[in-house]
Amino acid sequence: MQMRNSTHRWGWLSQILHWTIVVLIVWLAWLGLTMVEMPIGIARINASALHKSLGLTLLALVTVRLVWRLFAGAPAALPGTPTWQARIADLTHVALYALLLAMPLSGWLFNSASGFPLQWFKQFNLPAIAGRDAALAEIARQIHFWGFWLLVALVAAHTGAALYHHFVQRDDTLRRMLPMRLRGQPAAPPRPPANAD
Repeated sequence: MQMRNSTHRWGWLSQILHWTIVVLIVWLAWLGLTMVEMPIGIARINASALHKSLGLTLLALVTVRLVWRLFAGAPAALPGTPTWQARIADLTHVALYALLLAMPLSGWLFNSASGFPLQWFKQFNLPAIAGRDAALAEIARQIHFWGFWLLVALVAAHTGAALYHHFVQRDDTLRRMLPMRLRGQPAAPPRPPANAD
């Protein structure tokens, strides 16, 4: 399989980035929801540090994915896709990219405005992107909180649409993002309409 995207399917680099980002989103969501229920202590501090490091990793990978998509393009819509569906898919992708950038950036802003240090897996420190400011920290926290639930809704819609295409319409929408060995047989082409005699 080729590295660059073609008009028919996603290349292997886009596939690796896509599924790695999916795993990170699930991990970050689980970690974020569980760590806020932890009592103040070393376990919560460690969970918070891991959440921040994973968030920074997500920011880097989403940036790479976006730059690569701009460079390598994207597969064309499948033949027969209604224009309104293609437009909704495009808008959903734009919204997903925007949120996947906004979530780690709002977390970074919250961390900075709260006066906390920021490290990436205890390897190096990252600079604050704002001075200590309680009001700004609260705004960033709200963006992070509500952005998360909006991201959950968009990911659910995106996943639901992919599964609908795969199991109901039985087309290649999902298969184009799967590795070759998991892709299975391509969907059968639609039958031509019977001639009316």
